[in-house]
Amino acid sequence: MTLSRTHLTAIALFFVMALAVPFIPSDYLFEAILTPFLAIALAALGLNLLAGYAGQVSLGSAAFMAVGAFSAYNFLLRIPGLPLLLALLLAGVVTAAFGVIFGLPSLRLRGFYLAISTLAAQFFVQWVLTNFNWFSGGDTSGIINTPPLFIGGVAIDTPVRDYLLSLAIVSLLTLLALRLVSGRTGREFIAVRDNELAARVLGVKILRVKLMACALSSFYIGIAGALWAFLYLNTVEPAGFDLDRSFQLLFVIIIGGLASIRGAFLGAAFIVVLPLLLSRAGAALLGATFDSGLVDIVEKIILGVLIIVFLRIEPAGLSALLARLRLDRFFASTL
Repeated sequence: MTLSRTHLTAIALFFVMALAVPFIPSDYLFEAILTPFLAIALAALGLNLLAGYAGQVSLGSAAFMAVGAFSAYNFLLRIPGLPLLLALLLAGVVTAAFGVIFGLPSLRLRGFYLAISTLAAQFFVQWVLTNFNWFSGGDTSGIINTPPLFIGGVAIDTPVRDYLLSLAIVSLLTLLALRLVSGRTGREFIAVRDNELAARVLGVKILRVKLMACALSSFYIGIAGALWAFLYLNTVEPAGFDLDRSFQLLFVIIIGGLASIRGAFLGAAFIVVLPLLLSRAGAALLGATFDSGLVDIVEKIILGVLIIVFLRIEPAGLSALLARLRLDRFFASTL
């Protein structure tokens, strides 16, 4: 198979991130920027498979992140010696099953009503995790420290190793998503999204496609939740997966671009970097009078304005905007 220039660029970018970036002497870069960026990008990628490609709206993504995080925690807690990667895989499978259950209403509901049904999953999961101590291993503090992580006897105990593990998992799952959306599965997703009746006439099995979209999306989001808790927060707590997180992921795919793999990464980069830039700008402009709480307010205002602008002017998000600026030669056109 002959690789295009864009594919070679993507491969080169991966090797730079894997071989060169880890030598940057800055723990802050890995802890506050790169590791959370990768986890959010993976969760947004999962949501984009469901909302962008399959056209099924979801407002409960953070609930599926929580299911993935708590599932991985319980697998490691209750099965001694279980490999970390296997625990992450099993957590993704559990979240996929959970997603199928809550995806059943999508067979009858659409649009606003479907969004409300997924919102119910958000409140249900948070209620269960808050009120049943079994999921937290009997810990009643509400904040659970993650167990020591090992892969093949190597401890994942530094910011660089957290980043490298996240990069490896996100890269593999991104390649899988690319194969899916560029093949028959992706065409069926888009057919159901664009015209369900026409897709049915063409022989697409609507039930199977919708449930598959729910399962795949939940699988990705569940693993992203485990990465977010284990490699970024270093704690497993329901408060880390609240409704704000669900809306944040929705903002990521709207700003980055619906039905676009690279849009998930562009939107995630914007969401992660924006508060850091606002914090630096506020400290530089206001000095000692700077209130850190102001950053959160300004961030919400900016995100709200940008969402309105993108929905009105460029619904395809940053991904399409970069293409218009003829920067698509740098980014893989298949992303």
